[in-house]
Amino acid sequence: MEASDKKTRVSEKFPGVQWRGDGGNFITVEAEKCTGCGDCMKVCLGECYEIADKKARIKNLDLCMECGSCWYVCSQDAVRFSWPKGGTGFRTDWG
Repeated sequence: MEASDKKTRVSEKFPGVQWRGDGGNFITVEAEKCTGCGDCMKVCLGECYEIADKKARIKNLDLCMECGSCWYVCSQDAVRFSWPKGGTGFRTDWG
């Protein structure tokens, strides 16, 4: 898969995957609900989360695969996820 424009991003970590454009802040963490359990970090292949001050927070969404796993596993309902309008252009060679 080739990058076709300047806004297309690829990562050596995920060969065959591209991201286009910027989806904005489509994932947030409500700190008052977060217990810092780290479940969101465990399921996130893009390593988008970090724990700071005993709470999860978004580190970077550049490698987010828009799967929603972080939202799904959060037993405290602290992760707010909404697919970005039009998506971030996440594409893979495999489906």
